[in-house]
Amino acid sequence: MDAQLNIIDVDVHNDLKSPQELLPYLPEPWKSRVASWGIGMAGHGYTSPVGVMRKDCIPPSGGPSASDPDYLVEDLVKPYHMEYVILTGNMTNISTMHDPDYAAAIASAYNDHIIADWLPKHESFRGSITIAPQDPNLAAQEIDRLAGHPLMVQVIMGSAQRAPLGQRQFHPIYEMAQRHDLPVTIHPGGEGGGGTPPPTPAGYPTRYLEWHTCLSQNYMAHLVSLVCEGVFEKFPKLKFVMLEGGIAWLPHLMWRLDKNYKGLRSSVPWLKRLPSEYIRDHVMFSTQPIEEPANPQQLMSIFDMIDAENILMFSSDYPHWDNDMPTEILKRLGADARKKIFYDNAKALYKI
Repeated sequence: MDAQLNIIDVDVHNDLKSPQELLPYLPEPWKSRVASWGIGMAGHGYTSPVGVMRKDCIPPSGGPSASDPDYLVEDLVKPYHMEYVILTGNMTNISTMHDPDYAAAIASAYNDHIIADWLPKHESFRGSITIAPQDPNLAAQEIDRLAGHPLMVQVIMGSAQRAPLGQRQFHPIYEMAQRHDLPVTIHPGGEGGGGTPPPTPAGYPTRYLEWHTCLSQNYMAHLVSLVCEGVFEKFPKLKFVMLEGGIAWLPHLMWRLDKNYKGLRSSVPWLKRLPSEYIRDHVMFSTQPIEEPANPQQLMSIFDMIDAENILMFSSDYPHWDNDMPTEILKRLGADARKKIFYDNAKALYKI
């Protein structure tokens, strides 16, 4: 790793030791519900044969992987000399809950837990405002409640949704995020579970390998929706972040969308530029899971096609089974591009 390379990790999955950690921050009747039955969050139903969390990340104090802030610092932050880590948690599955009031209460309690029990633990920690988008007005209120906290640097929700994210029912979320100059981030969370549609347009796959490989299909649909519904014209200062959805699909999507726009622009009269231009100006992507072709030069060609050094940010995805460490990826990039991806882009986006 470059001797002087500063690092900001934009996707670190801190976890609860147990649902009981939320109880001090929950009002009734939700407090008694969680105390008796746990959170009850719907999963996607696909089991990884290797597990999702690395067992070597279990803290000596016990509990799930990445549930101890002090051990996370010792296991991730210090060894890789990370200046900042963006805590993204493990709550994006609440986007699949049926009860919007319960989901909003869990999101609010979780945010208060992060602020009280994680952010004070280390100067590298920055938090994410978790929202439940089932009721966008409640989600907007949660953003407004916490946007003034100097260490909460983005809004985050699951990519598993009942509708594409450009549609106008979600616009109160974007209006509030833009008002407070916070990027909106999506992360995989329960695709195929709860009240959301199947995780692929063809229906439900059989195995985790299929589910995991096809996650990027959801990101394609959301990105096309955000552009075509005019979100970035309506909210010209809004930044969107797509975590853990891959990037190799981006060139062909931009090409296809630009080509079709030229013939069908009358259906989206609010767009004033090519769709690809909105994507380049408003959307950031994370490195993990970086696609790894047998010929590494093919990945470098894709990077050239998407102007990767200006839209990518490093993410470890710690402590997931397929996480990437900064010493192991993007070694073929030049020093300037590495500096942008590992540090500069995130520093500018999150204003840290």
